[in-house]
Amino acid sequence: MLYNSLNAMKAKQLDVGKFADGQGLWLHKRNKQHGKWILRLVVHGKRREMGLGRWPDVSIAEARERAAKARKQVRDDLDPIEERRKTKYTYTRNMLKDVIAKCHEAKKAELKGERNQKQWLSPLSVHVIPKLGDMAVESIDQHVVKSVLDPIWHKKPEVARKVMNRMNITLKYAAALGLDVDLQATSKARALLGKRDHKPTHIPSLPYAEVPAFYRMLCTKNSMTCLALRFLILTATRTGEVRMAQFDEIQDDIWILPPERTKTGIEHRVPLSGEALNVISLASTENNLPWLFPTRKGKVLSDMAMSMFMRKEKYEARPHGFRSSFRTWAENETDADWETKETSLGHAVGSTVERSYQRSDLLEKRRALMQNWAHFLTG
Repeated sequence: MLYNSLNAMKAKQLDVGKFADGQGLWLHKRNKQHGKWILRLVVHGKRREMGLGRWPDVSIAEARERAAKARKQVRDDLDPIEERRKTKYTYTRNMLKDVIAKCHEAKKAELKGERNQKQWLSPLSVHVIPKLGDMAVESIDQHVVKSVLDPIWHKKPEVARKVMNRMNITLKYAAALGLDVDLQATSKARALLGKRDHKPTHIPSLPYAEVPAFYRMLCTKNSMTCLALRFLILTATRTGEVRMAQFDEIQDDIWILPPERTKTGIEHRVPLSGEALNVISLASTENNLPWLFPTRKGKVLSDMAMSMFMRKEKYEARPHGFRSSFRTWAENETDADWETKETSLGHAVGSTVERSYQRSDLLEKRRALMQNWAHFLTG
Protein backbone atom coordinates (compact mmCIF):
# COMPACT_ATOMS: atom_id res chain seq x y z
CA MET A 1 0.00 0.00 0.00
CA LEU A 2 1.40 3.38 -1.00
CA TYR A 3 2.14 5.80 1.79
CA ASN A 4 3.96 9.14 1.46
CA SER A 5 5.56 8.00 -1.79
CA LEU A 6 6.20 11.54 -3.04
CA ASN A 7 8.69 14.15 -1.92
CA ALA A 8 9.38 17.74 -3.00
CA MET A 9 12.24 16.84 -5.35
CA LYS A 10 10.36 13.92 -6.95
CA ALA A 11 7.22 16.01 -7.42
CA LYS A 12 9.25 18.68 -9.17
CA GLN A 13 10.85 16.20 -11.55
CA LEU A 14 7.62 14.41 -12.51
CA ASP A 15 6.18 15.06 -15.95
CA VAL A 16 2.51 15.54 -16.89
CA GLY A 17 0.19 12.96 -15.33
CA LYS A 18 -1.45 11.69 -12.13
CA PHE A 19 0.78 10.44 -9.31
CA ALA A 20 -0.28 8.76 -6.06
CA ASP A 21 1.17 9.75 -2.70
CA GLY A 22 -0.90 7.23 -0.77
CA GLN A 23 -4.17 6.94 1.15
CA GLY A 24 -6.12 8.48 -1.74
CA LEU A 25 -3.93 11.58 -2.15
CA TRP A 26 -2.94 12.30 -5.76
CA LEU A 27 -0.89 14.94 -7.49
CA HIS A 28 -2.31 15.90 -10.90
CA LYS A 29 0.35 17.70 -12.96
CA ARG A 30 -0.75 19.57 -16.07
CA ASN A 31 2.84 20.60 -16.84
CA LYS A 32 6.27 20.54 -15.20
CA GLN A 33 5.63 23.67 -13.14
CA HIS A 34 1.97 23.44 -12.14
CA GLY A 35 -0.51 20.94 -10.79
CA LYS A 36 -3.13 20.33 -8.12
CA TRP A 37 -3.74 18.01 -5.19
CA ILE A 38 -6.75 15.70 -5.32
CA LEU A 39 -8.01 13.49 -2.50
CA ARG A 40 -10.17 10.50 -3.39
CA LEU A 41 -12.69 9.59 -0.73
CA VAL A 42 -15.71 7.39 -0.23
CA VAL A 43 -18.37 9.54 1.46
CA HIS A 44 -21.61 7.87 2.52
CA GLY A 45 -20.95 5.05 0.07
CA LYS A 46 -20.17 7.35 -2.87
CA ARG A 47 -16.78 8.00 -4.40
CA ARG A 48 -15.85 11.67 -4.31
CA GLU A 49 -12.86 13.75 -5.35
CA MET A 50 -11.85 16.70 -3.21
CA GLY A 51 -9.44 19.39 -4.36
CA LEU A 52 -6.81 20.31 -1.77
CA GLY A 53 -5.14 23.20 -3.56
CA ARG A 54 -2.62 23.98 -6.24
CA TRP A 55 0.86 22.54 -6.38
CA PRO A 56 3.50 23.85 -5.65
CA ASP A 57 1.63 26.61 -3.72
CA VAL A 58 0.39 23.86 -1.39
CA SER A 59 3.36 21.76 -0.33
CA ILE A 60 3.30 17.99 0.09
CA ALA A 61 3.28 18.33 3.86
CA GLU A 62 0.32 20.74 3.81
CA ALA A 63 -1.57 18.55 1.33
CA ARG A 64 -1.10 15.56 3.65
CA GLU A 65 -2.40 17.59 6.59
CA ARG A 66 -5.48 18.63 4.67
CA ALA A 67 -6.02 15.04 3.51
CA ALA A 68 -5.73 13.74 7.08
CA LYS A 69 -8.29 16.27 8.29
CA ALA A 70 -10.72 15.28 5.51
CA ARG A 71 -10.31 11.56 6.25
CA LYS A 72 -11.04 12.22 9.93
CA GLN A 73 -14.27 14.02 8.95
CA VAL A 74 -15.29 10.97 6.90
CA ARG A 75 -14.66 8.75 9.93
CA ASP A 76 -16.88 11.12 11.92
CA ASP A 77 -19.63 10.52 9.33
CA LEU A 78 -19.27 14.00 7.84
CA ASP A 79 -18.89 15.05 4.21
CA PRO A 80 -15.64 17.05 4.13
CA ILE A 81 -16.57 18.68 0.81
CA GLU A 82 -19.88 19.91 2.22
CA GLU A 83 -18.22 21.02 5.46
CA ARG A 84 -15.72 23.06 3.51
CA ARG A 85 -18.51 24.68 1.52
CA LYS A 86 -20.12 25.87 4.73
CA THR A 87 -17.01 27.72 5.87
CA LYS A 88 -15.11 28.57 2.70
CA TYR A 89 -15.41 31.75 0.60
CA THR A 90 -17.65 33.83 2.81
CA TYR A 91 -17.01 37.04 0.91
CA THR A 92 -20.24 38.40 -0.56
CA ARG A 93 -18.66 39.10 -3.93
CA ASN A 94 -18.02 35.37 -4.42
CA MET A 95 -21.53 34.16 -3.63
CA LEU A 96 -23.18 32.47 -6.61
CA LYS A 97 -26.26 34.73 -6.48
CA ASP A 98 -24.04 37.82 -6.68
CA VAL A 99 -21.98 36.45 -9.56
CA ILE A 100 -25.22 35.60 -11.38
CA ALA A 101 -26.44 39.18 -10.85
CA LYS A 102 -23.18 40.62 -12.22
CA CYS A 103 -23.22 38.21 -15.17
CA HIS A 104 -26.83 39.14 -15.96
CA GLU A 105 -25.96 42.83 -15.87
CA ALA A 106 -23.12 42.24 -18.32
CA LYS A 107 -25.43 40.22 -20.62
CA LYS A 108 -28.16 42.87 -20.77
CA ALA A 109 -26.50 44.71 -23.65
CA GLU A 110 -26.96 41.71 -25.96
CA LEU A 111 -30.45 40.79 -24.71
CA LYS A 112 -33.05 42.72 -26.68
CA GLY A 113 -35.71 44.30 -24.51
CA GLU A 114 -36.66 44.07 -20.85
CA ARG A 115 -38.74 40.93 -21.44
CA ASN A 116 -35.78 38.99 -22.88
CA GLN A 117 -33.61 40.19 -20.02
CA LYS A 118 -36.09 38.82 -17.49
CA GLN A 119 -36.44 35.56 -19.43
CA TRP A 120 -32.67 35.00 -19.35
CA LEU A 121 -32.59 35.27 -15.56
CA SER A 122 -35.84 33.39 -14.89
CA PRO A 123 -34.53 29.75 -14.96
CA LEU A 124 -31.76 30.67 -12.51
CA SER A 125 -34.14 32.60 -10.25
CA VAL A 126 -36.51 29.63 -10.02
CA HIS A 127 -34.20 26.61 -9.94
CA VAL A 128 -30.71 27.74 -8.89
CA ILE A 129 -30.67 30.82 -6.66
CA PRO A 130 -33.10 29.48 -4.01
CA LYS A 131 -30.95 26.34 -3.56
CA LEU A 132 -27.40 27.49 -4.30
CA GLY A 133 -27.50 31.29 -4.17
CA ASP A 134 -25.58 31.56 -0.87
CA MET A 135 -22.94 29.04 -1.94
CA ALA A 136 -19.49 30.23 -2.98
CA VAL A 137 -19.21 30.07 -6.76
CA GLU A 138 -15.78 28.45 -6.36
CA SER A 139 -17.50 25.51 -4.69
CA ILE A 140 -19.80 24.74 -7.60
CA ASP A 141 -18.96 21.33 -9.06
CA GLN A 142 -20.74 18.72 -11.18
CA HIS A 143 -22.47 17.19 -8.15
CA VAL A 144 -23.98 20.52 -7.16
CA VAL A 145 -25.17 21.23 -10.70
CA LYS A 146 -26.60 17.71 -10.94
CA SER A 147 -28.55 18.17 -7.70
CA VAL A 148 -30.31 21.20 -9.21
CA LEU A 149 -31.05 19.57 -12.55
CA ASP A 150 -32.10 16.13 -11.29
CA PRO A 151 -35.77 17.05 -10.63
CA ILE A 152 -36.27 18.67 -14.05
CA TRP A 153 -33.86 16.79 -16.32
CA HIS A 154 -36.56 14.51 -17.76
CA LYS A 155 -39.75 16.32 -16.73
CA LYS A 156 -38.81 19.78 -18.03
CA PRO A 157 -36.00 19.21 -20.55
CA GLU A 158 -36.19 22.67 -22.14
CA VAL A 159 -35.99 24.38 -18.75
CA ALA A 160 -33.10 22.10 -17.77
CA ARG A 161 -31.27 23.05 -20.96
CA LYS A 162 -31.67 26.74 -20.16
CA VAL A 163 -30.49 26.27 -16.57
CA MET A 164 -27.38 24.44 -17.75
CA ASN A 165 -26.69 27.05 -20.41
CA ARG A 166 -27.01 29.95 -17.94
CA MET A 167 -24.89 28.17 -15.33
CA ASN A 168 -22.15 27.59 -17.90
CA ILE A 169 -22.19 31.27 -18.88
CA THR A 170 -22.09 32.29 -15.21
CA LEU A 171 -19.07 30.08 -14.50
CA LYS A 172 -17.25 31.52 -17.50
CA TYR A 173 -18.01 35.01 -16.21
CA ALA A 174 -16.68 34.01 -12.77
CA ALA A 175 -13.48 32.74 -14.38
CA ALA A 176 -13.13 36.07 -16.19
CA LEU A 177 -13.34 37.75 -12.78
CA GLY A 178 -10.32 35.70 -11.75
CA LEU A 179 -12.21 33.30 -9.48
CA ASP A 180 -11.06 29.69 -9.21
CA VAL A 181 -14.06 27.87 -10.68
CA ASP A 182 -14.57 24.56 -12.45
CA LEU A 183 -15.42 25.49 -16.04
CA GLN A 184 -16.31 21.87 -16.82
CA ALA A 185 -18.88 21.54 -14.02
CA THR A 186 -21.87 21.65 -16.38
CA SER A 187 -20.43 19.22 -18.93
CA LYS A 188 -19.52 16.79 -16.13
CA ALA A 189 -23.04 17.16 -14.71
CA ARG A 190 -24.46 16.33 -18.13
CA ALA A 191 -22.45 13.10 -18.14
CA LEU A 192 -23.74 12.22 -14.66
CA LEU A 193 -27.36 12.96 -15.59
CA GLY A 194 -27.29 10.80 -18.70
CA LYS A 195 -29.37 10.98 -21.85
CA ARG A 196 -32.81 12.53 -21.59
CA ASP A 197 -35.99 10.76 -22.65
CA HIS A 198 -37.08 13.71 -24.71
CA LYS A 199 -38.20 14.16 -28.26
CA PRO A 200 -38.27 17.78 -29.42
CA THR A 201 -41.69 18.99 -30.48
CA HIS A 202 -42.35 21.63 -33.12
CA ILE A 203 -44.83 24.45 -32.66
CA PRO A 204 -48.06 23.17 -34.26
CA SER A 205 -49.07 24.96 -37.43
CA LEU A 206 -51.96 24.92 -39.87
CA PRO A 207 -51.35 23.29 -43.26
CA TYR A 208 -51.04 26.22 -45.63
CA ALA A 209 -54.08 25.06 -47.63
CA GLU A 210 -56.22 25.65 -44.51
CA VAL A 211 -54.89 29.12 -43.72
CA PRO A 212 -57.16 31.06 -46.17
CA ALA A 213 -60.29 29.67 -44.46
CA PHE A 214 -58.87 30.63 -41.07
CA TYR A 215 -58.03 34.10 -42.38
CA ARG A 216 -61.57 34.57 -43.72
CA MET A 217 -62.92 33.59 -40.30
CA LEU A 218 -60.73 36.26 -38.71
CA CYS A 219 -62.19 38.86 -41.07
CA THR A 220 -65.62 38.23 -39.56
CA LYS A 221 -64.40 39.04 -36.04
CA ASN A 222 -64.17 42.56 -34.67
CA SER A 223 -61.36 42.61 -32.12
CA MET A 224 -57.79 43.83 -31.84
CA THR A 225 -56.62 40.26 -31.28
CA CYS A 226 -58.06 39.18 -34.63
CA LEU A 227 -56.59 42.22 -36.40
CA ALA A 228 -53.21 41.38 -34.86
CA LEU A 229 -53.52 37.77 -36.02
CA ARG A 230 -54.39 38.90 -39.55
CA PHE A 231 -51.35 41.18 -39.59
CA LEU A 232 -49.18 38.40 -38.17
CA ILE A 233 -50.24 35.99 -40.93
CA LEU A 234 -49.91 38.55 -43.72
CA THR A 235 -46.38 39.59 -42.69
CA ALA A 236 -45.08 36.16 -41.53
CA THR A 237 -43.51 37.88 -38.54
CA ARG A 238 -43.17 36.87 -34.89
CA THR A 239 -45.85 37.45 -32.25
CA GLY A 240 -43.65 39.74 -30.17
CA GLU A 241 -42.88 41.88 -33.20
CA VAL A 242 -46.59 42.28 -33.96
CA ARG A 243 -47.65 42.93 -30.38
CA MET A 244 -45.13 45.75 -30.02
CA ALA A 245 -45.70 47.20 -33.51
CA GLN A 246 -46.14 50.98 -33.55
CA PHE A 247 -47.65 53.33 -36.11
CA ASP A 248 -44.44 55.36 -36.42
CA GLU A 249 -42.66 52.20 -37.66
CA ILE A 250 -44.87 52.22 -40.77
CA GLN A 251 -43.38 54.25 -43.61
CA ASP A 252 -45.58 54.22 -46.70
CA ASP A 253 -45.92 50.49 -47.53
CA ILE A 254 -42.95 49.29 -45.44
CA TRP A 255 -42.89 48.27 -41.79
CA ILE A 256 -39.44 48.99 -40.36
CA LEU A 257 -38.59 46.84 -37.35
CA PRO A 258 -35.77 48.38 -35.28
CA PRO A 259 -32.78 46.15 -34.34
CA GLU A 260 -33.74 45.92 -30.68
CA ARG A 261 -37.01 44.21 -31.62
CA THR A 262 -35.69 41.62 -34.07
CA LYS A 263 -34.25 38.22 -33.23
CA THR A 264 -31.16 38.86 -35.34
CA GLY A 265 -30.48 42.29 -33.82
CA ILE A 266 -30.56 43.78 -37.33
CA GLU A 267 -33.12 46.23 -38.73
CA HIS A 268 -35.73 44.33 -40.74
CA ARG A 269 -37.89 45.94 -43.44
CA VAL A 270 -41.19 44.18 -44.03
CA PRO A 271 -42.97 44.99 -47.32
CA LEU A 272 -46.71 45.43 -46.71
CA SER A 273 -49.29 44.09 -49.12
CA GLY A 274 -52.47 45.97 -49.84
CA GLU A 275 -54.33 43.67 -47.43
CA ALA A 276 -51.78 44.38 -44.67
CA LEU A 277 -52.24 48.13 -45.20
CA ASN A 278 -55.98 47.59 -44.96
CA VAL A 279 -55.52 45.90 -41.56
CA ILE A 280 -53.43 48.87 -40.38
CA SER A 281 -56.18 51.22 -41.54
CA LEU A 282 -58.77 49.26 -39.57
CA ALA A 283 -56.55 49.29 -36.47
CA SER A 284 -55.98 53.05 -36.70
CA THR A 285 -59.72 53.73 -36.60
CA GLU A 286 -59.99 51.74 -33.37
CA ASN A 287 -57.42 53.64 -31.28
CA ASN A 288 -55.25 56.73 -31.06
CA LEU A 289 -52.40 55.03 -29.18
CA PRO A 290 -48.87 54.47 -30.50
CA TRP A 291 -49.33 50.69 -30.81
CA LEU A 292 -51.12 49.15 -33.74
CA PHE A 293 -52.97 46.57 -31.65
CA PRO A 294 -53.43 47.69 -28.02
CA THR A 295 -55.87 46.25 -25.51
CA ARG A 296 -59.05 48.06 -24.50
CA LYS A 297 -57.16 49.41 -21.49
CA GLY A 298 -54.57 50.98 -23.75
CA LYS A 299 -51.81 48.50 -22.96
CA VAL A 300 -49.68 46.32 -25.23
CA LEU A 301 -51.46 43.17 -26.34
CA SER A 302 -50.71 40.20 -24.08
CA ASP A 303 -48.29 37.60 -25.40
CA MET A 304 -51.02 35.00 -24.79
CA ALA A 305 -53.91 36.85 -26.42
CA MET A 306 -53.54 35.38 -29.91
CA SER A 307 -52.82 31.87 -28.61
CA MET A 308 -55.84 31.98 -26.31
CA PHE A 309 -58.07 33.03 -29.20
CA MET A 310 -56.93 30.06 -31.27
CA ARG A 311 -57.50 27.69 -28.36
CA LYS A 312 -61.03 29.01 -27.87
CA GLU A 313 -61.68 28.43 -31.56
CA LYS A 314 -60.56 24.79 -31.09
CA TYR A 315 -57.35 25.07 -33.11
CA GLU A 316 -54.29 23.09 -32.04
CA ALA A 317 -52.05 25.33 -34.17
CA ARG A 318 -50.38 28.34 -32.57
CA PRO A 319 -49.72 31.86 -33.95
CA HIS A 320 -45.99 31.28 -34.41
CA GLY A 321 -46.85 28.29 -36.61
CA PHE A 322 -48.10 30.58 -39.39
CA ARG A 323 -44.45 31.31 -40.21
CA SER A 324 -44.09 27.62 -41.00
CA SER A 325 -47.32 27.69 -43.02
CA PHE A 326 -46.00 30.62 -45.06
CA ARG A 327 -42.60 28.99 -45.60
CA THR A 328 -44.16 25.72 -46.79
CA TRP A 329 -46.50 27.59 -49.13
CA ALA A 330 -43.61 29.61 -50.57
CA GLU A 331 -41.60 26.42 -51.10
CA ASN A 332 -44.41 24.47 -52.78
CA GLU A 333 -46.36 27.15 -54.64
CA THR A 334 -43.83 29.79 -55.77
CA ASP A 335 -40.58 30.08 -57.68
CA ALA A 336 -39.02 32.41 -55.10
CA ASP A 337 -35.35 31.70 -54.39
CA TRP A 338 -34.15 30.42 -51.01
CA GLU A 339 -32.64 33.76 -49.94
CA THR A 340 -35.91 35.62 -50.61
CA LYS A 341 -37.96 33.11 -48.64
CA GLU A 342 -35.60 33.10 -45.67
CA THR A 343 -35.19 36.89 -45.61
CA SER A 344 -38.99 37.21 -45.64
CA LEU A 345 -38.98 35.38 -42.31
CA GLY A 346 -36.39 37.75 -40.88
CA HIS A 347 -33.68 35.09 -40.81
CA ALA A 348 -30.02 35.99 -41.16
CA VAL A 349 -28.97 34.56 -44.53
CA GLY A 350 -25.38 33.48 -45.13
CA SER A 351 -22.28 33.88 -42.99
CA THR A 352 -21.13 37.17 -41.51
CA VAL A 353 -18.63 37.56 -44.36
CA GLU A 354 -21.28 36.83 -47.00
CA ARG A 355 -23.66 39.36 -45.45
CA SER A 356 -20.93 42.01 -45.43
CA TYR A 357 -20.80 41.76 -49.24
CA GLN A 358 -24.50 41.06 -49.88
CA ARG A 359 -26.05 44.18 -48.39
CA SER A 360 -29.38 44.03 -50.22
CA ASP A 361 -32.38 42.90 -48.19
CA LEU A 362 -34.15 41.78 -51.40
CA LEU A 363 -37.03 44.13 -50.67
CA GLU A 364 -38.60 44.13 -54.14
CA LYS A 365 -38.45 40.35 -54.47
CA ARG A 366 -39.99 40.01 -51.04
CA ARG A 367 -42.66 42.58 -51.89
CA ALA A 368 -43.85 40.42 -54.79
CA LEU A 369 -43.77 37.28 -52.62
CA MET A 370 -45.78 38.86 -49.81
CA GLN A 371 -48.34 40.25 -52.26
CA ASN A 372 -48.79 36.75 -53.70
CA TRP A 373 -49.22 35.40 -50.16
CA ALA A 374 -51.94 38.00 -49.49
CA HIS A 375 -53.73 37.03 -52.73
CA PHE A 376 -53.57 33.40 -51.66
CA LEU A 377 -55.06 34.21 -48.24
CA THR A 378 -57.87 36.40 -49.55
CA GLY A 379 -58.72 34.29 -52.59
